[in-house]
Amino acid sequence: MRSLGTVIGAGALLLLTACASTQPSVAPGNSGPTLTTAPSTAPSAEEPEFDSPVPPGAREVPKEKVDAAAVPEDRPRTVWTEGDGSTIGLVAQEAGCGKASVEVAEQGPQVVKVVMVETTPKESQICTMDIRYPPLTAKLDAPLGQRVVVLTTRQDQK
Repeated sequence: MRSLGTVIGAGALLLLTACASTQPSVAPGNSGPTLTTAPSTAPSAEEPEFDSPVPPGAREVPKEKVDAAAVPEDRPRTVWTEGDGSTIGLVAQEAGCGKASVEVAEQGPQVVKVVMVETTPKESQICTMDIRYPPLTAKLDAPLGQRVVVLTTRQDQK
């Protein structure tokens, strides 16, 4: 019986010690608790995550082969090809009730024109206030090769 009391007492002491170590401490001369925080490892809400937008196995199109002058400064501009080069990919931007898509508008011997489209509902509705960056792909008639990719954006309503 004495050992049972010792075990229960030791358990209660251990529990009390554990609880006490998680309580904020009061610094001398302060009336409130002092809380210590670790730096956040979460990404900033202002900075989108673009560590590596190019999927494994894909090849990034060199920056000098991408004309993104018509794309707003805060939008992603990375373009890549997949497979034999006839699939083109990019990261688009969509928000709230919007849905991003990509269209190949023109395919010439020197230039491929790609439109990043964000479609939003015609009818007013309650939407979230988040911004998403989905990777999108489109099929070309022939491999991109040395052609320049011209990026533009468009807003549609549906």
